[in-house]
Amino acid sequence: MKDTDQRTSSGSAVSELIVAAFRLNGRLLTSGDRLVASLGLSSARWQVLGAIAFSPTPEPVARLARNMGLNRQGVQRIVRELVAEGFVELKNNPHHRRARLVLMTAKGTEAYGAALRLQAPWVNMLGEGFDPKRIEEATRVLEGLRQRLEQGSPDAADKASRRG
Repeated sequence: MKDTDQRTSSGSAVSELIVAAFRLNGRLLTSGDRLVASLGLSSARWQVLGAIAFSPTPEPVARLARNMGLNRQGVQRIVRELVAEGFVELKNNPHHRRARLVLMTAKGTEAYGAALRLQAPWVNMLGEGFDPKRIEEATRVLEGLRQRLEQGSPDAADKASRRG
């Protein structure tokens, strides 16, 4: 019987990657907040605007949140702020009376475009000296982990810990 406290080499590597991702996320949010503060945005607001911009059709808050891997309540709060400041607007949804669609306004489109222009030299600096193929491989690993988490049920970790 395998000791449940023992990690495989892949499990240990994933654990280290998770810690590094948590640390990176904190730094990215802080740096992103500074980068777009002059536009009236934060990293969270920028992320929501990005989800709206990349969506092929207008979506309700719940679907935006799902696409971003975030909880609906947090995204709803940010959307309310963005509506209050004129970055986005809500339109009636022909498919659901209560789940209104979130659309970017001209002000939101302008702010998002300005954020991308500010981001370009920043990401270029961050990527300097790294082989683009290694960055692409890291992206594939992170995407693979995300997909496994999305496929698993909320109690998948509990079930995995009982195997042995």
